[in-house]
Amino acid sequence: MGQLTRITQEPDVMGGKACIRGMRVTVGMVVGQIGAGHSVDEILADYPYLEREDIMQALRYAAWLAEEREVVLASA
Repeated sequence: MGQLTRITQEPDVMGGKACIRGMRVTVGMVVGQIGAGHSVDEILADYPYLEREDIMQALRYAAWLAEEREVVLASA
């Protein structure tokens, strides 16, 4: 995964969810908007404090999470 300098996780911001640049805008919200059919330009118009690279990094972060694999360990 490349550098995701705009994705932050802070315990006191949105309960520690992945956010955009420490703001109260979560990666999930951005990805959800794309999934609902909104274009990048529409999101930027609705959230003028976001930048195109914020959205691109949110999508890269979501893709990286989707590729992660959990390994279930046998209980003792």
